[in-house]
Amino acid sequence: MPDLLLELRSEEIPARMQRKAAGDLRKMLSDGLVEAGLTYEAAREYWTPRRLTLDIRGLTPRSKDIREEIKGPSTTAPEQAVQGFLRKAGLSSVADAHVHSDPKKGDFYVAHISKPGRAAEEIIAELVPGIIRNFPWPKSMRWGPASAKPGSLRWVRPLQSILCTFGPETEEPVVVDFEIDGIRSGNITYGHRFLAPGEITVRRFDDYVSKLEAAKVVLDADRRKEIILADARNLAFANGLDLVEDEGLLEEVSGLVEWPVVLMGEFEEDFLAIPAEVIRLTIRANQKCFVTRPQGESEALSNRFILTANIEARDGGKEIAHGNGKVVRARLSDALYFWTTDQGDLPDLGQLEASAKKFGLDLKKPLDQRMARLDNLGVTFHAKLGTQGERVERIARLAEELAPTVGADTALAARAAVLAKADLTTEVVGEFPESQGAMGRKYALLQGEHPSVAAAIEEHYKPQGPSDYVPSNPVSVAIALADKLDTLVGFWAIDEKPTGSKDPYALRRAALGVVRILVEDRIQLRLSSIFASAGAPYAGSGADQIRDLLAFFHDRLKVYLRDKGARHDLIDAVITPRSDDLLQIVRRVEALGSFLDTDDGKNLLAGTKRAANILAAEEKKKTTIAETVEPALFRENAEKLLFAAVNQAEKQAGEAIQNEDFSAAMLALSALREPVDSFFEGVLVNDEDLAVRGNRLALLTRIRAATGQVADFSKIAG
Repeated sequence: MPDLLLELRSEEIPARMQRKAAGDLRKMLSDGLVEAGLTYEAAREYWTPRRLTLDIRGLTPRSKDIREEIKGPSTTAPEQAVQGFLRKAGLSSVADAHVHSDPKKGDFYVAHISKPGRAAEEIIAELVPGIIRNFPWPKSMRWGPASAKPGSLRWVRPLQSILCTFGPETEEPVVVDFEIDGIRSGNITYGHRFLAPGEITVRRFDDYVSKLEAAKVVLDADRRKEIILADARNLAFANGLDLVEDEGLLEEVSGLVEWPVVLMGEFEEDFLAIPAEVIRLTIRANQKCFVTRPQGESEALSNRFILTANIEARDGGKEIAHGNGKVVRARLSDALYFWTTDQGDLPDLGQLEASAKKFGLDLKKPLDQRMARLDNLGVTFHAKLGTQGERVERIARLAEELAPTVGADTALAARAAVLAKADLTTEVVGEFPESQGAMGRKYALLQGEHPSVAAAIEEHYKPQGPSDYVPSNPVSVAIALADKLDTLVGFWAIDEKPTGSKDPYALRRAALGVVRILVEDRIQLRLSSIFASAGAPYAGSGADQIRDLLAFFHDRLKVYLRDKGARHDLIDAVITPRSDDLLQIVRRVEALGSFLDTDDGKNLLAGTKRAANILAAEEKKKTTIAETVEPALFRENAEKLLFAAVNQAEKQAGEAIQNEDFSAAMLALSALREPVDSFFEGVLVNDEDLAVRGNRLALLTRIRAATGQVADFSKIAG
């Protein structure tokens, strides 16, 4: 089977766009080929800073012939219907249609369509120019004299060449010939723009890769990452250092070079007085370089950094490293200024006294000054939710309310809440927004705050994703919950909820963060009362919004539990619209799952579902069911035994649930297994005596009620 090789080479592709663009190219072309009637065995995309490449293996050389019938309207149908049929079938006249007869429906038109297959080269030559013209770049440009013409080609950067070959391994491949805006496809590409810029004639993918490598281009981005990481580790180790690894930076750097050459630069040790996070962010953001630390150190950095060049220099890279060092030193000088400035007094202290009084701030302390400024400036959090200062007031009130529940000191929680957003007005966070929280913690420790307060300033943003850690310090937990719950209740109050895939305020992430904190830290919290308390500042925030927000949390909890391997039917069986203690839901699911893994659990489930099915059928028929069970109407011993067992199980399970001992509740229900089995084996529910029948149905209702204390067994599969 033939293989297809396609390369689109341009002047430059921004690193952040490369991976997605290559994936888009693969999807657009492979989907187009399949839609045109071709099949293929495998497709893989590649990318470098200057090229997108697609390798499609086992592509059928020709699409199949198509013969189909399109049924049309009756021969007596109105002219408008007939014309619509002709357009759909692609016929120019009704004379081109056939007439078929049906004994019931009479005569009707049928179009016999025959489309001969097409050569793959023809299909490719038609598809690729359209893909290039309609490529979904976030940003694109026109260039050259042709850019003045309407409809001229747009690309992320000037498109320079197109390589497109097709053919089986055993034969010489052909060039798939097409042209777009003066660029004609061929079998020519070019190597590294500085190290080997000459032409390369290509046959198929394997020699394309090897010839590019000889011309100083590593095509595979993952291999470039492996080279950079291995060389950086080795270079650091050779200098008595450890590389501070950074997957995001590694991905970005691999998209900046076609021929990675790893070098080491350095800066003055005096700059190590700056916090490690600030040094790393400065060097990462401005120079795309990795930092290092002395071997065995977990926090402190060294004054050496690792850079990745795109060229093999004659001097071994000394000048490149020196030039990067000069830029790094300039940026670190700025960072040192920011760091020092943040620890000094603000020039507008006299204007901050009212805000300081409102929040109980000490204007002798730098971080307190920054919080007072945040309030004084009236920085908007959201147009409908007020300022950051107003938000901090809400978070502080909520944190104090939550503190006893999570085991936090109320005074420390209040202090942490007041300072949680203070670093937003610092110079360092202004330069590096991703350092918010981390810098607040450092500044808090510098001014002598309690360690729990400092930790909470950083950790109240946690967890920020499914792989992020959950805070465990009680003060951190109180602020993290208060921050997220205030956000959720506020946006629900103004009816700004996530819709479909749109979630501009990351409310799903906030709710999942609350779920993870409550479940993983084993915290019991009645969300409904907290929603009511947090929503008090908002007019119109009432019961309907609380119910809706609670349902949103139920959905997030279901996602979380399913990711952990919990059965969806058990979750549905336990959750009710009023369930507002998420940890209790989790415990119920765990206990129910363990119970149903036992023989008693499986058999009781079968018996309970049988009882529920009988009741449902009789309720549908409007059969009279007694309001209470009357022992005097019992005729069989099995009825008496079941009645006694239900009474005991219902009482014991209820007490266990009251004590939140769900395993004990399941144990109590397990005693029903044998009497339920015996009842269905020896008792006919639908007795001819209507009073006896109604009494037995009432007994089944008691089974449903007893088990329903724990879960809705009708929702459980099996």
